[in-house]
Amino acid sequence: MSFVMKCAAAAVALIAASGAFAQKGETVKMVRIDPLTGLLGPVGVSQLKGYQFFAEKFSGKGNPAGVNFEVIGMDNKLSPTESLNALKSAIDQGVRYIIQGNGSSVALALSDAVAKHNERNPGKEVIYLNDSAVDPDLTNSKCSYWHFRFDADTSMKMEAMSSFMVDQPDIKKVYILGQNYSHGVQVAKYAKETLARKRPDIQIVGEDLHPLAQVRDFAPYIAKIKAAGADTVITGNWGSDLSLLVKAANENGYTGKFSPTTPALQVPLPLWVPTAQAGCTRSPTATTTWAARWTSG
Repeated sequence: MSFVMKCAAAAVALIAASGAFAQKGETVKMVRIDPLTGLLGPVGVSQLKGYQFFAEKFSGKGNPAGVNFEVIGMDNKLSPTESLNALKSAIDQGVRYIIQGNGSSVALALSDAVAKHNERNPGKEVIYLNDSAVDPDLTNSKCSYWHFRFDADTSMKMEAMSSFMVDQPDIKKVYILGQNYSHGVQVAKYAKETLARKRPDIQIVGEDLHPLAQVRDFAPYIAKIKAAGADTVITGNWGSDLSLLVKAANENGYTGKFSPTTPALQVPLPLWVPTAQAGCTRSPTATTTWAARWTSG
């Protein structure tokens, strides 16, 4: 079962346990606020279908409370402003469970808005379920009682990746490439920090940030990676930014490794590589390895 599907199952199970004060036969409504259109739309649509599958599976006799579940999607176009509008609309419709994951900028806005709503509306509290927005601040300086995250944060993922690299002596020169928002910045920060601590012999030969979900041709970035002599690329890219990056590597003869912080199977397979196994994919030229997700406790 994919990580996203596990998150969906866990979310529905969590809600089943609480029952949302619903009685047997009643319906608990959940809204997922994420991109459903644009370059990252396929990721949001796939995740939404996963939640809807498990909502149906666990409805009625599928849970001890005997309640039914309904999951609908709202397209936020990866915009915090659109997300807050969607949140207001969902709350106005009586929805008590909000689900989101794509984009920490959106997550921070939603977490803050949910906390403020709950403070102003005792007895009508909303819970925010986050399956993949991994900014460490969400469970540190911006921690909220009403926010529940299923995923390891960026610092945890880089601890896992750097620990994996300790036993990879063939990794000598690393290029860091990421999306230009908090997650991409933090991947670079924690990559340099953890490698300096665990593999100080590794050279960081380049570092780049690119616009989120706007680049359609990564060939110029691959050219820079090759020119820098990198044998490995660390990236926090996801969705189309990851699949198109590896596509460009294949088309332009890059033979190094990719170490993404997200599972390879999250991206659309037709844009990915010919064969795939859990956590590791191989293409005619580039190799992509994903360090196993790691969480504390």
